[in-house]
Amino acid sequence: YDLMNDLMSLGVHRLWKEALLDWMAPRPNQTLADLAGGTGDIAIRFLKRGGQFAHIIDINEKMINEGRRRKGIDKIGHRLAWVIGDAQAIPLGNNSVDRVTIAFGLRNVPDRILALRQIVRILKPGGRFCCLEFSHVKNSLLSELYDRWSYDVLPKLGKIVAGDANSYKYLVESIRKFPSQSELCTMMADAGFSQIKVKTLSGGIATIHSGWKLD
Repeated sequence: YDLMNDLMSLGVHRLWKEALLDWMAPRPNQTLADLAGGTGDIAIRFLKRGGQFAHIIDINEKMINEGRRRKGIDKIGHRLAWVIGDAQAIPLGNNSVDRVTIAFGLRNVPDRILALRQIVRILKPGGRFCCLEFSHVKNSLLSELYDRWSYDVLPKLGKIVAGDANSYKYLVESIRKFPSQSELCTMMADAGFSQIKVKTLSGGIATIHSGWKLD
């Protein structure tokens, strides 16, 4: 999974994740809930950046188990909670975390408004949500190159590396169907977020949406 992320993005996904953490600016007293947290990539970065504790929540038990086996995870294991759970019914209490993230996972949630409302529910007043997701490229030349890479190369990479071309065909299709930046901003506002901002990455290949729970 991690190897495919590197190959698909030519390693750029690491820079996008660092940009997410830069914008979030973790602090020593903060607790994070990372949804669709997979193998713990974002949560571990959060702790290394100074965060206090992180809940890694993913619906896929195999991903959670892979994360638990990460090299060196035992050194910070007491600051992590691995939870099998659905973003549409987050297994955390109301007003319980300072920050919520979801990186390349909101695209796969069937009811995104429900998930966004769940995020508002678990955030403390003054808490912040950051969503890193693939988006829509606006530059015509970059868009053409990106389409060729997505439709022609990614499924072949998936077949060679992961033995699964169909999942990566779905990935490409789901990116194209994902809401635009402005549409996702509207969805976040409808769910109860305030002070919503967007940071465009790599010409629109990815974006970070940020929103706050003010009360």
